[in-house]
Amino acid sequence: MLESGAEALVNTVNTVGVMGKGIALQFKQAFPVNYKEYRNACKKGELVTGKLLVVKDSNLLTGEKTIINFPTKRDWKSPSKNEYIASGLIALLSFLKESTLKSIAIPALGCGNGGLDWKVIKPMLTGMLSELSMDIIVYEPVQV
Repeated sequence: MLESGAEALVNTVNTVGVMGKGIALQFKQAFPVNYKEYRNACKKGELVTGKLLVVKDSNLLTGEKTIINFPTKRDWKSPSKNEYIASGLIALLSFLKESTLKSIAIPALGCGNGGLDWKVIKPMLTGMLSELSMDIIVYEPVQV
């Protein structure tokens, strides 16, 4: 996903400042500025479910990207919840409608380490974002 070519990348995160597994760990390693801003926002209590943290960062491999940190769970030890995805999608839709972005890559929100069912999340995701006129690349989970 990190090498997708999309202008914006959605990073699934918790709200306690830990990027220790899954796609979040890949983002931590690839985009250190994003990780620092994410940690600071978590320490200040500014990042909660239903809100996004948008950061511009770059690396030699991908160039500049808009990173959209999307909380799918409160604590890294806890499971994700469908309502966190729903409220986050509302925030994402609002952000994307006002942005000039032309493409976005989105993982299976909460369906990896978060434990959610992709059969429930996929229609939520595709239904919510269907009104956008941009390229949307959705990365489905490896095991459904």
